[in-house]
Amino acid sequence: MTGEDAPAEEPEGYGSAKVDKDVLLDEAIPDIDWTIPPDGAERDIVHAPSGPLATLSVGRVDGRRVLLVPGVTGSKEDFALMLPLLAAAGYRAESFDMAGQYESATAGPPAGRHFDHDLFVRDLLFMLERGDGPVHVLGYSFAGTVAQLAYAARPELFASLTLLSCPPEPGQGFRGVKRLGRFTGLTTGRVGAALMIWGVKRNFTKVPPGRLAFVHHRFRFTNRRSVRDIIVLMKHAPDLRDVLGAAPIPKLVAVGEHDLWRLGLHAALAEAIGARLAVYRTGHSPCETAPHQLVRDLLALYR
Repeated sequence: MTGEDAPAEEPEGYGSAKVDKDVLLDEAIPDIDWTIPPDGAERDIVHAPSGPLATLSVGRVDGRRVLLVPGVTGSKEDFALMLPLLAAAGYRAESFDMAGQYESATAGPPAGRHFDHDLFVRDLLFMLERGDGPVHVLGYSFAGTVAQLAYAARPELFASLTLLSCPPEPGQGFRGVKRLGRFTGLTTGRVGAALMIWGVKRNFTKVPPGRLAFVHHRFRFTNRRSVRDIIVLMKHAPDLRDVLGAAPIPKLVAVGEHDLWRLGLHAALAEAIGARLAVYRTGHSPCETAPHQLVRDLLALYR
């Protein structure tokens, strides 16, 4: 199922994408102003190893922690619809902008140095150590790779691990991208970053006007050098399948059936690491378009 000629995969074959109340709730989500935080949300700035990171938290302070980590060109607001749902279930739901991204744009390496895996891992470990006990961690897209590295370094900090729309293959991580994968090895970080930003701004995925306005607003702050460096990192992804396969914690691979990467690759990753697989009838961002379904599956994983 990993080849160019692989047959089309049917998501319901994986036991996901069934129509239930959460699907109906997701279909009824209106267009919103993503700059407005959820009711009861707490905003803060924490001083991580890379610099000041902007955070967003919802829920009781003594609740079991869930940390949702956004990916490249993303931000904590990507989880604005999920945070209140997790808090309503009794959890302390938290997110933060990674170094170089949106309101954490000034965080990063010293002058003349590149953003690298170690920088992002150190920041994530810092965030995990800010409370008591192991944390339920979700890494979205590139942050899924960072979360895997953090688990390999400090497994005792993790209560569970969810990889959301995470690059499913080690090495040149873009090679499995639909249609364009075979050409991505020829691009530099600068070109790759420019293409990514251009594609998001052109709105090929047809996101609603409110979301698109927020995306344009966010790009005004994001450090373009961080995006270029992350594109390079994604072309040299580590192979941690054996480490995760031996991990005793609950694991979930969650993805939209129209993700950037072919669905069979995500299924192969889930099988390799012993994770559950959840597939939604959406694209690369189930956190925005299928938050009720995703939280439903997270709560089942946590139980």
